Amino acid sequence: MTPTTTHLTGTETVWRSPRGARRGPAGPAPASGAWREGHPAGDRHFRDVGTFDLESGTRLPDVRVAYETHGRLAPDGANAVLVLHALTGDAHVRGPAGPGQATAGWWEPMIGPGAPIDTDEYFVVVPNVLGGCQGTTGPASPAPDGLPWGGRFPRITTRDQVAVEIELARLLGIRSWATVIGGSMGGMRVLEWALLGPEAGIEVRSIVSIATGAQSTGDQIAWAHPQLGAIRSDPRWNGGDYYDAPDGEGPHAGLGIARQIAHTTYRTARELDERFGRIPQGGEDPQTDGRFAVQSYLDHHGDKLARRFDANSYLRLTESMMTHDVGRDRGGVDAALAQVEARALVVAVDSDRLFPPVLSDRIAAGLRHATGTHLIRSDFGHDGFLLEFDQMGPLVRGFLADVDRHSPA
Repeated sequence: MTPTTTHLTGTETVWRSPRGARRGPAGPAPASGAWREGHPAGDRHFRDVGTFDLESGTRLPDVRVAYETHGRLAPDGANAVLVLHALTGDAHVRGPAGPGQATAGWWEPMIGPGAPIDTDEYFVVVPNVLGGCQGTTGPASPAPDGLPWGGRFPRITTRDQVAVEIELARLLGIRSWATVIGGSMGGMRVLEWALLGPEAGIEVRSIVSIATGAQSTGDQIAWAHPQLGAIRSDPRWNGGDYYDAPDGEGPHAGLGIARQIAHTTYRTARELDERFGRIPQGGEDPQTDGRFAVQSYLDHHGDKLARRFDANSYLRLTESMMTHDVGRDRGGVDAALAQVEARALVVAVDSDRLFPPVLSDRIAAGLRHATGTHLIRSDFGHDGFLLEFDQMGPLVRGFLADVDRHSPA
């Protein structure tokens, strides 16, 4: 669920203000890490995709999608690939950090000239998800009254997000995807695309479902619940109205705690024990008011997210994951998966404790054109799909080559 690629040592330094509050070396974080109008566009493109009637019954007007593309669309349009990001990812899948781009591309080794998703061959589209905070309409975007939506931004579902992406595809002139690929929250949208795309007249020839599930589980909802509570309990969240707050005055404590809870589920007990164990952080003494190194590591990730993400987006996107169920109104999960006509590659991470392989096994068993679950072996848990490129790359490259071989001439 996170595009984290940094490997920290147990001696990473976290600064303290004179009052003892921990601060990152860059000073206080902005109230929101969302991209806002007037910020540098970076590599983003924008399309206005219209008004949408959401599953909640709310009408969301003037939806705009931020997206990035790589490669060129073939004259016959047959080489398009859709890449869908996870919870705190965005459209910036490759390329360096820079103005308007807080981080480098989150899947750099997978996409580009000669990469497993070869941009000399494929036209790659990567949209920022509806409800996100990096240019697509979300809580930080202006509502019809000109003020940020904030806490007024409606609840959204995986299907709402895919409906918006379908309209983007239409506007880009894409009527067929060679593959739709994504992991975690992105994988949820992959499964919905496999059904909603053909219903909307957009062919989906193949899908790659990575470290995801066909519906949220009780365990996942239980892990998500305290994350939502942490944000909403932060007084600086202010009911979702904090965008005009000064630097350092946003709901960073709540968002940071939410991230720390989530990050623990993204990794494994083995990794945390072997990497950090009970080592104290630098010169700090855990017997008094100091921290263990693993606490500093989690503090770092909480602070890092506050600088590039938005608390309200975290809420709405987490809620969309909690309500995810590909079988809803389709006769159940098995009946829904059986309707998918696309060829499928299903990938799981063997040590994933948030989306354990059994969830991928269910997807693979339900899809008529899948060849079982392909396991990535990793000590990194759920984040393994973002880190184990030496395993993920050959799987995806081989699958795409096979899809091309079996595509009509």
